[in-house]
Amino acid sequence: MTITTYSWIFLSFYVGMMICFGIIGHRRVQNADDYATARGGYGPIFLALAFTSTAASGATFLGMPALAYHFGLSTLWFMFVYPLGLYTGVLICQHAIAHAGTSFGSRSIPQYLGEKYQSDAIRVVTSVYTLVLLFYLASQLVSGLVMFETMLGLSLPLALGITTVVLAAYVVMGGAHADVFTDGVQGFIMLLLAVVVLLLFVSGFGVEGGFSEVLERIKALDPNTLKAFNPKSPITASPWHAAAIFISFIPLGLLPHNGNKLWALRKETERHRFIAASFVFGLILPCMAFGGILGRAVLGDDLIGNAANDIVPRLFIELMPAWLAAFLGIGILAAVMSTADGVVITLGQIFANDLYRLTYAPKFEAHKPIEDIEKTALKIGRISTLGVLLASAVIAWLGQDYNITLLGAIGFGCMSAAFSGPLILGILWNGVTKVGAFAGFFSGAFFFISVVSGLVTAVGTTDDFFYLVTAWLESESGNSFSIAALGCIISCVITYTVSKLTPGYTEEHIRRFTAR
Repeated sequence: MTITTYSWIFLSFYVGMMICFGIIGHRRVQNADDYATARGGYGPIFLALAFTSTAASGATFLGMPALAYHFGLSTLWFMFVYPLGLYTGVLICQHAIAHAGTSFGSRSIPQYLGEKYQSDAIRVVTSVYTLVLLFYLASQLVSGLVMFETMLGLSLPLALGITTVVLAAYVVMGGAHADVFTDGVQGFIMLLLAVVVLLLFVSGFGVEGGFSEVLERIKALDPNTLKAFNPKSPITASPWHAAAIFISFIPLGLLPHNGNKLWALRKETERHRFIAASFVFGLILPCMAFGGILGRAVLGDDLIGNAANDIVPRLFIELMPAWLAAFLGIGILAAVMSTADGVVITLGQIFANDLYRLTYAPKFEAHKPIEDIEKTALKIGRISTLGVLLASAVIAWLGQDYNITLLGAIGFGCMSAAFSGPLILGILWNGVTKVGAFAGFFSGAFFFISVVSGLVTAVGTTDDFFYLVTAWLESESGNSFSIAALGCIISCVITYTVSKLTPGYTEEHIRRFTAR
């Protein structure tokens, strides 16, 4: 049988399994809170697999190997620095987020911020702003599109349609339970796949002469690929870029599509096991990038000039028997779905929880019983996921030729820059005020959007300090990680400065959010 036939067989099995998990999740959903958070439903190891697979995403499994294919060993900075940043953020903030979920029933990060700063405006603004994650979701759909097109030979519209429909089918049914169920299983598959790719790279599989010959081949193609910092790389050209990756990823684990999983942990006493397991899994999954380096040695420069998002599927097809290549391809599809479903749930809760249940209902449906409002919120959550998927599918179609990692970075970088002050600093320091949180949020968001969109250009004479700053920012505008890191710093500095100048909260309110 051909690889296409095997791919259809494995895909049918995979889709069937995901639908089954969706049905199981549907049966476990008791109310809108269950649909949004799966609160207290899972143990530390399984939840760590789910959390790690969501954080890793299709960017790790396709976009990162594409960058490694183009820029070589310098991509290792991205591979292993981003988990350090991400899980540092989780370690710092997990208790506070979990405490809010247990004590106040928070269903989303915007709801947590609204309660912490006693501000409906902060909740509404941050929830609507979270829609920038549509770019992040779109990057996952592009990943699915690449897999279906490469492994199944489907046309682009059909590939995008299937990816969207499969996601919608199990997420709409089971909500957060389906999300955690599927992500836990998919996380296990992804770990196996990452280990396989690491072994292929270390052994130099498919290259006569082994590992040393792999390095010699990529050096012959481009000597920059063996440099610690590749001057041609858009994200790992200098030590600052490595530092920027660390800084920009600190908020990622607490951003809405990841942070909501922290409420699914069964016992607070298992928090440290969850974090430890997540960190270990998080260091293994980026080993997928080694597939890009091996792919350059095996396939040469055939994909240079394209985004090279399909380098790993191409490598599998080149080196593996048809059945094994098809099976490993499903592992990459699992990486795509594991992040996409979490983002879909998060964006659906903007409409169901943050805008309807907490904003509209108290003002216009206060006469209704709580049970009716909860039922309506559940319906809105399910319906809004479809709208979210359709919107992201349009963005994915328009951005299909863009590198997956860089497309996703626009969405999460925009979030990191804005949320760092009110969320990260707000947890580390009890002195953050409502005005300070607003100021930090808007300053980080404005900085990131203005620079990445190209609004900041070199101004002044060449020997002027302001010119040097604006010229450097203009040169960095294509690196969302660098701009996000600067946005994080600006957000925290502005949050701190403004908070020092504005009235804070009572000791009683602060104790409610710091109780241990």
